Amino acid sequence: MESGCADVCCLKLDGLSVKLEGDSILEDVSFHLHCGEIVALIGPNGAGKSSLFRSILGQMPYRGSITFSPAGGPAIRLSDGAAIGGSRPLVGYVPQSPSFDRGDPVSVLDFFTAATAKWPVWLPVPQKYRDRCAACLARVHGEDLLDKAMGALSGGQLQRVLLALALEPVPHVLILDEPLSGVDIEGEHQLLEMLDELRTEYDLSILLSTHDFATLPQFADKVLLLNRRLLKAGTPDEVLSSPEFYETFHLHVGKGGGQ
Repeated sequence: MESGCADVCCLKLDGLSVKLEGDSILEDVSFHLHCGEIVALIGPNGAGKSSLFRSILGQMPYRGSITFSPAGGPAIRLSDGAAIGGSRPLVGYVPQSPSFDRGDPVSVLDFFTAATAKWPVWLPVPQKYRDRCAACLARVHGEDLLDKAMGALSGGQLQRVLLALALEPVPHVLILDEPLSGVDIEGEHQLLEMLDELRTEYDLSILLSTHDFATLPQFADKVLLLNRRLLKAGTPDEVLSSPEFYETFHLHVGKGGGQ
């Protein structure tokens, strides 16, 4: 991938390595993610995708460096926030869809307000928090979900709520862990369109993991093939057509192939 970011807004991983109890989880992973780009992270189960996310989020110790450079600004280390004239960037995170009890009476408004304002779910929600939640849901075209029960949401609707929460406040980098999992075809199409809209409107760096290889050419600017090491990086077709992809998944998905 790129050898440098010049004055472009950029998230950069350089030589990222992670070990757990002596076992190597990630080895010398390096890549750049520019603001306004959507980069898809793919790899088999156990490849280290979650560990990579946790490293960026500051939840896991690592060797190497993770830095964020605003356009024309100094590089900011994500591990300790050290920078000259800068502050640690905001990183939004959307986890894999959690399951909810279908009989749970907690509404989207209750859930959102408890998460953002620490307001007890058993108390009536003040109007100012209701307005705030509605405004956040509007970013993901989910205003109609405000009073719905969390347990009654479809997979796609739940992803909208979690995405709205990750965007409050609007981060510099947005990470999504398997956002297409459990989402039907219509919801998947809507979610991908929304991510494209968000990265344009807010100039976000978006990094997401997925096992849905067929959709990669529709939304991803770049694809990273990870299996402890970074095996291949490039456009969706470059990665899906590569020997490294076939050796990892034994699939032909790129040009001239079919899944």
